[in-house]
Amino acid sequence: MNTNKTRVRFAPSPTGLLHVGNARTALYNWLVARHTGGKYILRIEDTDVERSKEEHESQLIEDLHWLGLDGDEGPEIGGPHAPYRQSERLGIYHEHTEKLLSEGKAYRCFCTAEELEAERQKAIAEHRPQIYSGTCRAITKADSDTRAASGKLFAVRLRIPDRPLRFHDIVRGDVEFSSETVSDPILVRSSGVPVYNYVVTVDDALMEITHVIRGDDHISNTPKQVAIYEAFGWSVPQFAHLSTILGSDRERLSKRHGATSIASFREMGILPEALVNYLALLGWGAKDGTSETFTPPELIAEFEIERVTASPAIFDFDKLHWLNRHYLKLADPARIMDLAWPYFEKAGLLPARSPGDAAIRSWFGKLIALFLPSVDRLEQLPEKTHFIFRFDAILAAANEENATILRSEAAQKVLAAFADRIRAWEDPMTPEQFKLWMNEIKAETGAKGKDLFHPVRIALTGAHSGPEFDKLIPIFEEGSRLSLPEHVLSVRERVEQFVSA
Repeated sequence: MNTNKTRVRFAPSPTGLLHVGNARTALYNWLVARHTGGKYILRIEDTDVERSKEEHESQLIEDLHWLGLDGDEGPEIGGPHAPYRQSERLGIYHEHTEKLLSEGKAYRCFCTAEELEAERQKAIAEHRPQIYSGTCRAITKADSDTRAASGKLFAVRLRIPDRPLRFHDIVRGDVEFSSETVSDPILVRSSGVPVYNYVVTVDDALMEITHVIRGDDHISNTPKQVAIYEAFGWSVPQFAHLSTILGSDRERLSKRHGATSIASFREMGILPEALVNYLALLGWGAKDGTSETFTPPELIAEFEIERVTASPAIFDFDKLHWLNRHYLKLADPARIMDLAWPYFEKAGLLPARSPGDAAIRSWFGKLIALFLPSVDRLEQLPEKTHFIFRFDAILAAANEENATILRSEAAQKVLAAFADRIRAWEDPMTPEQFKLWMNEIKAETGAKGKDLFHPVRIALTGAHSGPEFDKLIPIFEEGSRLSLPEHVLSVRERVEQFVSA
C-alpha cells in the first residue's frame, strides 16, 4: 500500500446503535490510517432524515471514543473538508448535480413511480433483469428543460457508458460489472433528496479519500460509484470490502446470537482493549499465524489491510471472553475498581462513591483481586461475590449437595469442633488462627482433605468450593467492620448463623 497521504473514512448513519460489523469497519480504517501515518475521518451520513437521530449520533461518537478510535477530522473537531454531516452538505450535492446535467452526463427522468413499477413487473414476467429501460435517456435537452419548467417532477439519473465497470478490491481482487446490470442509477430522487451512492461518492472524492474500506454488502454499490467518479473525471480510490460477520450457526450475526452493539459489550464489563483486539481478529491475522493478543499499539504496528481475508468471520463469544480475562488481569487494579464499583452500587452492595470511602475502597480492592480471575466480564462480579454480602445459612444448609456432605458423621464433628472454638474466641479471626484450628480439628476428629474443609467452607460461604481461606477470611473480618448497605458477616457471625439454622 502507498503510505503517502493515505486518507480513510468511517461513515456511519446515526439510525441506531453502533454494532460489531460497523465497529470492525471503523477499527480497520483507523488501523490503516495509524499504520501508514495517514488520516482517519469520521463522516456522519444523516440524509435519512426520518431515521437519523441526534441521540444515535452522540452514542455512536461516545462508543468510538470508548474504543479509542478517535478521528483526525470529523463533526466534533472539524477539518479542511467540513462540514462532516451530509445533511449540511446538500448545497454541495446540488452544485455537482447541475454540473453533470450541463455536461450531458446525467439526465432528468420524468417516469412516475407507477410507470417504473409497471416496467419492473413486466421484466419479472418476461424473466428479464429488473433494470431501468432508459425511457427518458433520449429526451432532448430542450424537451427536458420545458417539462422541468412546467413543474413536472423528475429524478436525476446518471448516464452509464456502454462498457464494463471495473475496480480493484484489495480483499477480493479485480471485480467487473457489465453496464447492463448497473443500468442508469438515480442520483437525485424526485423529492430532491440525493441518494446514498451519489452523496457518498461526492464526499469521498472531495474529502480526498484514498481507500474505501467497508462491508461486503456494498460491493453491488461500487460499480455505480465508480461510474460517478469517472463521470466527474475523479481518480477512483482503492476499495476493500470486508467479509460478513456470522454467528455460531453461520447465519448473519444478529441480536438472536446475543449482544451485538458496542454499548451492550460496554455494559457487560468488556474492556475496550479486549473488544478492539477481538474485532481485529475477525478477518485478519498476524504474520506469524499464531499471535492472538495485541494491544492497540501492537495492532497499529502489525496491521496491514492486504492480510484481510475474504472468508466470512465467525463471532465467537467464548474467545472474546477469553481475551477479556486476559486484559482484566493486565489492567491497573485501580482502574478495574473504578469500573467494577458501579455494578456493586447498582446491586445495592456498595454505597455511592465519595472522597471518604478510603477504607471501603481498600477492602473492595482486595475483594476484586480475589474474584477477578474467576469472571469473564465485570458484570459477573456482584453475583460471584454475593455470598460475601448476603449470606443465607438456611439456603446453604438446604442445598442438596451441601446437605449430603453435612449429613456425614465426620462433617458434624468438624463443625461442632469449629463452633466450640469460635464461641470461645473474642478477637477477629486471622488466617493464621484459622490454620491452627484446622490442624487441631484434624488431629481431634481424624478428618482430612474434603471431609475436613468442606463442612467449614459450607458454613462460611454456603458452597463447598471457592477461594482460599487465607484470602477469604480477611475479606469477612474487614468487611464486617465497614459501614456498607449490606452488613458483611464476620467468621463468628457466619458460623453462629449456620449452626443455629
